[in-house]
Amino acid sequence: MDNDAYEAELRQLQIAMIRTQQLAIKDGWKVLAIFEGRDAAGKDGAIERIIAPLSRRETRVMALPKPSDRERSQWFLQRYAAHLPAAGEFVLCNRSWYNRAGVERVMGFSTAEEQEEFLRDVPAFEQMLVASGMRVLKFWLDISAEEQAKRLEARRKDPLKMFKTSPLDEVAQAKWNDY
Repeated sequence: MDNDAYEAELRQLQIAMIRTQQLAIKDGWKVLAIFEGRDAAGKDGAIERIIAPLSRRETRVMALPKPSDRERSQWFLQRYAAHLPAAGEFVLCNRSWYNRAGVERVMGFSTAEEQEEFLRDVPAFEQMLVASGMRVLKFWLDISAEEQAKRLEARRKDPLKMFKTSPLDEVAQAKWNDY
C-alpha cells in the first residue's frame, strides 16, 4: 500500500476508534485489548496508531516489566488485575498473561507446575472478566523469522530504539520453532 493510501485508511480507522471510544465512555464499557506476538511483530506500532487520537484520560497502555520478587510470590494473574479497565476506559495490553504460555515456557522462566496452574486458571479468569462486563479483544501479530531478524538488526543499529532490544532476542530467534 502506498503512503497516501495508508494515511487515508489510517485516518478513517482512527475516526472510527474515536467514535467507539465516545460510545464506550457514554455507555461505561470496559475495553481490554490484548496484543500478542513475537518480538518485532509490530505490537508497539499498532498500539501507537490506535491510541494516537484517543482521550488520554480514558486510555491506558499496560506493558508490565519483569515481575518483582514480591510479584513472583503472588498468584500469577494477580499482577494484571490492578491494571484492568474501569467503566469508560480502554486498556491496551502490550503482551499479557499469555507470556506464561509462550515466552516463559520456551525460555525456561516458569516451571511445569506453573504452566499447569496457568492453563487451569486462565480460562476461568477470562470468563470472570467477560462476566463482569469487560469487552476483551485479542490480537495476534505474526512475523516471519526472516523479517524478525531484519527488524531486530535495524533496532540494534538505531539509538532511538535501544529500549526495544534485549540480550534475549538472539536466544528467542534460536528457539523460533519451540514457540
